[in-house]
Amino acid sequence: MLAALAAPAALSAQPAPTRGPEGAVLEIVEFSDFQCPYCAQARPVVDSLLAAHPEDVRHVYRHFPLPMHEYAARAAQASIEAQLQGAFWPYHDRLFDRQAALSDADLVGHAESLGLDADSFERALAESTHQVRVHEDMELGRSLGVTGTPTFFLNGFRLQGVPSLWMFEIALEAFRKGLVEPRPLAAAD
Repeated sequence: MLAALAAPAALSAQPAPTRGPEGAVLEIVEFSDFQCPYCAQARPVVDSLLAAHPEDVRHVYRHFPLPMHEYAARAAQASIEAQLQGAFWPYHDRLFDRQAALSDADLVGHAESLGLDADSFERALAESTHQVRVHEDMELGRSLGVTGTPTFFLNGFRLQGVPSLWMFEIALEAFRKGLVEPRPLAAAD
């Protein structure tokens, strides 16, 4: 299930939401879609891993809204506005908890419920302020061979689909013991 890739320097080019310490034993880069039901299923798995290993795991979130999901791209843009207001992860959780409510009005309402500046959300959505940033994440994903969501990179090894917690645990232990060397990410062939 894990596929090794070679490595892109562009992965760190754009600011991405992260949680967990820099230099963690295991860095998980996730390409995700707020409207994807499989991404919603993966969220508690990643949350459990982070809760169990807060000093050993770093989670990096990248946007990859799929074209069949009508509201995913706008939700991604709204989450970038939340990131700029210092609330990406609470907003992220709210969107996954309310996947049936992702219209522009809903996205602004979610911001209001979290105490964020709703006017900024309305402006950002009306002007598509963060569309380029979402596109950059998608291009990065495509260059790495991402074709669906969720797609994870565990220290450079690709894992597609909804993972089990034990898969992450085994990867963490293998990297911790030095049984596997991290790989830099590279463009897919």
